[in-house]
Parts: sequence; structure tokens; C-alpha cells
Amino acid sequence: MTAHSLARIVAEELATVGIAPFNGIRRWGRPRQTIWSLTLAGFGIRHYASGRKVYIVQTMMAGRVRTVTIGNATLLTNAEATDVAKRILLRAQTGDNPADAAKRIRSSPRFDVFLEEFWQKVAIQWKPSTIASHNISRRIYLDNAFPGRFVDEITQAEVLKWFKRVTDRGGPGAGNRCFELVRAMFNKAESWGYREECSNPCRGIRPNRKRKFQCFLSVDELARFGAVLEELKQDFPMQATALLVITLTGCRKSEILGLTWGEVKGRRLLLHDGKTGPRTVWVGEEVRALLDAMPRHKTHDQIFWHDKPTQFRSSVQHHFREARKAAGLLHVRLHDLRHSFASHAAAMSETLPMIGKLLGHARIGSTARYAHLDDGQVVAAAERVGELLEGRAG
Repeated sequence: MTAHSLARIVAEELATVGIAPFNGIRRWGRPRQTIWSLTLAGFGIRHYASGRKVYIVQTMMAGRVRTVTIGNATLLTNAEATDVAKRILLRAQTGDNPADAAKRIRSSPRFDVFLEEFWQKVAIQWKPSTIASHNISRRIYLDNAFPGRFVDEITQAEVLKWFKRVTDRGGPGAGNRCFELVRAMFNKAESWGYREECSNPCRGIRPNRKRKFQCFLSVDELARFGAVLEELKQDFPMQATALLVITLTGCRKSEILGLTWGEVKGRRLLLHDGKTGPRTVWVGEEVRALLDAMPRHKTHDQIFWHDKPTQFRSSVQHHFREARKAAGLLHVRLHDLRHSFASHAAAMSETLPMIGKLLGHARIGSTARYAHLDDGQVVAAAERVGELLEGRAG
């Protein structure tokens, strides 16, 4: 069989899948050969003598034929490369020059270099608590996410593989948090010119499904839990008081454990670093009495102070587990105290806007509805919920 007859056989086989050889006959022995698509003019696979294969697109740009390299054919699927090629051809028809964009992208940094740039430029916009959380995620899951890979080379398959690895190691929640961070990073890579527009490799990847689990404590359960915390105050007053304040306000654990005396203004807690940003929490007499009973440190402004904050947070979590066990509430999580606060407010016929203000929700639509509420009503509602949680409501 001659080389030409072999080339014709190959041509016939390729034609069945919609790809035609370069100039009709594959030119064997050349250092570079290109196989063109039969269904999309200008789109093809370029083969090099080294064995490397890349998808390319060739079209008229600025009055002359230009060739744009799409990416490595061993990493991109035909469908992905075809989609990119169609967009390049469309842009060329409207007068853009995708070849210039390709030159820009080829100067893209490695992922680890880009990660450092992203952190320096974007982290200044984050809250202190967000920075602390993201720094942990970076150290564990991001620093070595895509070793040796350039930002413009990372594919959806690679992101999916990394996402699965993070989920297996840290759980669905950690996987979702890190995934959203990486999605934001690739969006910045596009806006900074490191990737083509609309090329974010996170597109089309679904986050882990969230497990919906909410527990609402009954009046009896809250009374048992409150009694256990009162006993706990004898030996661990700071931890027990923190848990009581969390229960009586519906606040998040981080908001109360980070509370400072400067944020306590009469019957209000002016939280500077809440999860949704600065906000006001209205409290009843019970909470104010608990806070007033706390001894003030000579130098620390924090109400629940400790020389080792991480150790104190762990201690609060430990005593919560002990308290729920003593109260027969092993199924209850610390965050369920927040759900219970809201559910009892609803049971007392408080409106959704009132509950939203008690909890400090920050959605734009909800915030607009809060405007008509009178502050006295909010204090009264907090009082009634506090009385119920203390077991004094009839």
C-alpha cells in the first residue's frame, strides 16, 4: 500500500466524523500537519512532530488570514473547542481581532502567581472575619490546587476534579465555599485579560446540594436547656452567658463571641462585623442583665474575652455539647438556637418583617420593609421572645 492510498483511506475515515484532512490529503512527514473540520470552516486540529495536538481556528482578520490557537487537544473536548471557535469566528465577522486577545492571554501567569495577585487586590474589600476564613481555605485547598498550570490553560475537567477532591476532604460545605471563591477568581481572570471572555471553567459545574436540616426547640426543650445553662454558670460563667445570649438574641455564634463593650448601646447591639455587614440587634432586659453582670477586663474591650480566642471558641462549643447532652437534646446544633428564636417569634404572631429585624437579615427587599417599623415595637418583640425562652410566658 502506497502512502497516497493510505492517506485516502484516512481521509475517508475522518470524513465520516466531519473532519477533512489538510488540502484533501494528509501530508505525511511534514513537521506540522492540520486536519480541518468539514462542518465548521476554519476550525481544525494541528499536529506537531513532537506529538502535540492543538485546536486552531483560521479566518480573515484586519484584511489578512490569521490563525488563533484555541488550546491543547488532549485537554479540551471537540465540543468545547468548537464552541470557542464559533465565538472567535463571530467576533472576527464583527470586526474584532481575536488573535490580539490570544497574544494577551498567552502572557497569563501561573495559577499560584495569579492567586497571590488576586489576594492582594481583592482581599482588601473583605471583612476581617471573611479574610480569616478565606485564608484558611487558601492554605488548605487553593495554594496547590493547579500546580504548574497557567490561568488560561485550566479547563472545566481540571476544576471538576479539584472540586471533587475538596469535597471529599472537607465536605460539601467546604467544597461549595471554595468553589465560589475559585469561580470569582476566574471571573477576575477574564476581566484582567488573562482569559478569553465567557471562558470561566467553572461554568456548567453544579455546587454540592445543600442538606436542608432545621431543628426548632419546643418550649419544654428551651426550658430544659436554659436550666442546664444556669447550672453551668456556676463553674463556667463566661461560656454559659455567651450561650444564653446567643439563645436570647438569635444572633450567630461569631457575632456574640466577638461582641465588644463599644457595640453595646443601651438596648441595642451595634454589630460592626456581622456576617451580612454592620447591623443593629435589639435586645430585651434579660440580655442586658446578662451582659451587665459580666466583669470587664482592664485592657480587653471584648465582652467574652480570652487570651487565646481560638481556645475559648472551642470551649464554648464543648460546653454547648455538654449542655445539650444534659438537657436530652443530642440532635440540636448550636445554629438551631437561631432557628428556634425565629420560630417562636413566628408562633407569637410576629410578622416576617419583624422577625427579619430581630435576626438582622440584610436582603435589600427585606430591609426596605423594615423602614416602617417602630423601634419600640422591636424592643417589645425581643422582650416577649426573651420571656418565652426563659420559660416565663404563659
